[in-house]
Amino acid sequence: RMYLRYAARRGWKVSFLDENTLLIAGHGAWDGLKNEAGVHRVQRVPSTERKGRIHTSTATVATLPEIKESEVTVNPNEIEIQFFHSSSQGGQNVQKVSTAVRLTHKPTGIAVSAQRERFQEQNRRIAMELLRAKLWERQEEEKMRTIAGYRSVIGRGMRAEKIRTYNFPQNRVTDHRIKKSWGNLEAIVDGDLSKIIGLTQNLS
Repeated sequence: RMYLRYAARRGWKVSFLDENTLLIAGHGAWDGLKNEAGVHRVQRVPSTERKGRIHTSTATVATLPEIKESEVTVNPNEIEIQFFHSSSQGGQNVQKVSTAVRLTHKPTGIAVSAQRERFQEQNRRIAMELLRAKLWERQEEEKMRTIAGYRSVIGRGMRAEKIRTYNFPQNRVTDHRIKKSWGNLEAIVDGDLSKIIGLTQNLS
């Protein structure tokens, strides 16, 4: 919800590739969201918690740019293609025809899927775009390991770095990279991310 609402505020176009993957397009989208990658920690007291104990959960966010075919070459012979029924509500076409596509890059084991569209070929194209982006990310990680050594890469923000905590009992959001906190948590998770992203989008 937070990223959907923020994208709407910025006038960006948002579409679901699957239930956990968003495609966000618009001027400044990559520059604004690239540093949102990492581990986001949520602290709250669930409604079912009788003793008032704080429960902590985490969500890992990955951000990938759209990669052109000329930037990452994928050998078709190295891809395993599977077709399956979409889990979304799309009428008889979705129920009867295997329109969803899963691609597995055999050398790396990277797997992606797409089921947004009603036609198999459209989903195959979307899945290929996702695969190129993930292969690009893998290449970037390898470059960083070569330059800086593996231990330095872990904190780069692509996957493993804890970047932000959303503390509901204290109505506070903390960004650990810049060691700064904000109040009015509900507004932030409702898409009011401009101040935070303004301070973090230029982090290296």
